[in-house]
Amino acid sequence: MPNTKPQVTIVNAETGEEIIRDANAEELKQIAKDEADHKARIAKIEAKEIAKQAILDRIGLTADEAKLILG
Repeated sequence: MPNTKPQVTIVNAETGEEIIRDANAEELKQIAKDEADHKARIAKIEAKEIAKQAILDRIGLTADEAKLILG
């Protein structure tokens, strides 16, 4: 059965030795927080793009036309 837990890789810069192990509870908590933050950033970007497109649709311009006008 394959390992489904997130893995942590630690590399010793002097020797090049790599240690790969399962993430501990604190690391799992940070991974979950990072994923939630990433999803929130993506949602914010998508909402902004939808709002921009709604404005362009309302005034009847394409994104390329708006870029030409705005420089």
